[in-house]
Amino acid sequence: MNIIYALAFFLAALLFLAAGITRLGVWQIERANPPIGRFKTVNNTKLHYVHIKNDADAGLPPIVFLHGASGNLRDQMSIYGEALKNRAEMLFIDRPGHGYSKRGPSSNDRPDGQAATIAALLDSLGIEKAIIAGHSFGSIVTLSFALNHPDKTVGTLLMSPVSHPWPGGVSWYYNLTAMPIIGHIFSETLALPAGRRQLAGGTACVFAPNEPTSDYTNKTAVRLVLRPYHFRNNAVDVAGLYDYVSETSPRYKEIKTPSIIVTGNRDAIVLPEIHSRGLDADIENSTLVWIKNVGHKSDYIASDIMVAALENLAGASNDLFVMRDALEVKVANDAFGPVENCLDNEEFRDKVRLELEQNTVTDS
Repeated sequence: MNIIYALAFFLAALLFLAAGITRLGVWQIERANPPIGRFKTVNNTKLHYVHIKNDADAGLPPIVFLHGASGNLRDQMSIYGEALKNRAEMLFIDRPGHGYSKRGPSSNDRPDGQAATIAALLDSLGIEKAIIAGHSFGSIVTLSFALNHPDKTVGTLLMSPVSHPWPGGVSWYYNLTAMPIIGHIFSETLALPAGRRQLAGGTACVFAPNEPTSDYTNKTAVRLVLRPYHFRNNAVDVAGLYDYVSETSPRYKEIKTPSIIVTGNRDAIVLPEIHSRGLDADIENSTLVWIKNVGHKSDYIASDIMVAALENLAGASNDLFVMRDALEVKVANDAFGPVENCLDNEEFRDKVRLELEQNTVTDS
């Protein structure tokens, strides 16, 4: 019995030590990456955002950028804030529960709830209509926005989107962290120190087979997701995603505003064959730009195409496929990182890719 007590005491001591390390880590991360925008409370949710205003004749309609899982507003702002400077009114948002935004009501646990909160922010800022641009998980919020707020939607840019039910589930730590008690303990003790060790490998996976852009993790403050509060909300988002897309994907045919889907065929995070191909089939007014040898971070590797796509959603007629062909030549030999180590369900992915190669779908 004394051994049992000793083991329990030892375990408790380890947890307290890990909790202390986590608190110190949170302080260091937030000190290095403080809020860079403003705060506004809408829909009972305190949101952190950066609103870049431009002249009325900037040439493009307002653009709202929505980051993916594990991210924050700096992810999109670090590249498009400069690329579209003086060309459009831009709104970069920490989605509810991410970055420095509070989670708000339980409705924000769902992408449609987050879309409603973002729509309320647009109203409060006097933005009547906008192009909504979402990367990865941000795309399911973008799709929910287009479905439920079509009057506020000029068009949608879906970058490496997730949108449909898929095989294989999600990584174990998302489901664990989303659990009420054990998930809280895990996020408050082990997630941050363990996550720090996985950060470089995780970044390599989201970019693979392309090389991460210079100083990506520091510029985008990706370490913010390791804070317990942010980590738990991110896990709830991802753990509930399959059920949400299963419920929502049959409605995509209702989307009438134009959509441009840009994806890499070597995405090691989502299955573009299911999500991007599926969206192109479901949305009547859609254009699919399928890029060979590009991974999940198409928003960075194909940023010029994304800017041209935003212009097209505003009425321009850029040839996205000529740009695609030029990029494919540029990245043809990219082989950064072992992509196969990033795949949760490699056997299924290879099977789907083989089937699609044998039954090529025209995208130009």
